[in-house]
Amino acid sequence: MANLASDIRLAVDSGEVAIGINSVMESMASGKAKLVIASSKNKPGALSDIEHVAKLAEVKVIVFDGDPIQLGTVCGKPYSVSAISIIDQGNSNILDENY
Repeated sequence: MANLASDIRLAVDSGEVAIGINSVMESMASGKAKLVIASSKNKPGALSDIEHVAKLAEVKVIVFDGDPIQLGTVCGKPYSVSAISIIDQGNSNILDENY
């Protein structure tokens, strides 16, 4: 099994992603999101909102075991990231792996 963190970083660097809860919600509503990764330590209610919309949009959600600062670091961003959606996996295999 591949490493989730390295697959996230490769998707961010080589593919197309939406970063942030609002952008993730928009990408799911528009049908562009293929996968959502959300921090396990989000604001109260945020994770359940993401999971609810993802269920309606039939998009898989991976809960990242860490806070938004750690997810931001994995994404290579100098700020916290609550959630990302994978629109195009680029050179990563994140859509093919079973996390």
